[in-house]
Amino acid sequence: MTGQESTKRGGLLWPTLWVAGTTALTAVLPLTVADRLPDRLATHWRGSTADGSMPLWAACLVPALIWAVLGTAGLLTLRRGDALLRVWNLAGLLAGGVLFLGLQTAAVRANLDRTDWHGAGLPLGWLLGAFAAALLTAAAVRLLGGRGLAAAAPPAPAGPVLELAEGERLVWFSRAANPALRVLAAVGGPAAAVALVGAATGLFGAGWGWPLFAVLAVVAGSAACCSSVRVRVSEAGLEVALGVFGLPTRRWTLSELDSARVERRLPSQVGGWGYRLNGLGTTVMLRSGECLVVRVLASGHDFAVSVDDAERGAALLNALRARRPA
Repeated sequence: MTGQESTKRGGLLWPTLWVAGTTALTAVLPLTVADRLPDRLATHWRGSTADGSMPLWAACLVPALIWAVLGTAGLLTLRRGDALLRVWNLAGLLAGGVLFLGLQTAAVRANLDRTDWHGAGLPLGWLLGAFAAALLTAAAVRLLGGRGLAAAAPPAPAGPVLELAEGERLVWFSRAANPALRVLAAVGGPAAAVALVGAATGLFGAGWGWPLFAVLAVVAGSAACCSSVRVRVSEAGLEVALGVFGLPTRRWTLSELDSARVERRLPSQVGGWGYRLNGLGTTVMLRSGECLVVRVLASGHDFAVSVDDAERGAALLNALRARRPA
């Protein structure tokens, strides 16, 4: 066994124990208060009304088995990929364990001291708490893991440098757009509005009207934010504005950037279109080809955006960095 393989296996020990432990706790939790639960447990709700149930043994095993399968898949993925992907997988594993335990706790709380499962009310606060705890866990793991990656990041390749005359002030602008994402936003926005009206007026069923609106709103909003990008390089630094209204916007001063360069990237390399996170760092991918790539000092990661005339933007950014006061 090589040293690298030994390190990988050692790195899997704690995630494996976590998945095994949370699976066991998910299965055992209802049994700890079995004498206070009905013969069948409410496990599904339509609105605030319970409309589905399972016997106690199934309510113990089904969630545990689902999490065991998902957790095992995550562990297998954890053995592969680059460091950034492993951090994301680890965040998913820890958050998944918290989520399944939280959902099982909410289900037990809803059925506690009930003589019949039909009277189990939906514990909305417990459900929201479970999702919030899972999100906070994932965010904490990603933040702490990202710091470790920043320390181990390799040096950024040198990029082009533009020759500037003494006192010369230049500003570089560029932009790019993705027609397919613009169409998706244009179609999804009105569809979300129709779903909202239908759910609010009762025209659509309460069980699917609000979820339909939520899905359409997220799709339309994400497409609108990632359908176009405007980039500006000046003595103030780098500014990247996403979407039709320039929101959200990311800004870095010259002192916050290590270097700028140009790379040719494809959607297949970064995981698709839009705002992508992978082993290459963060990429705003709206079209194939040249991307302006900068190394951010605080995180040690690369940020790339696909825009026209990227080489001139990188050259000006490097020139401005070199000219700034020490």
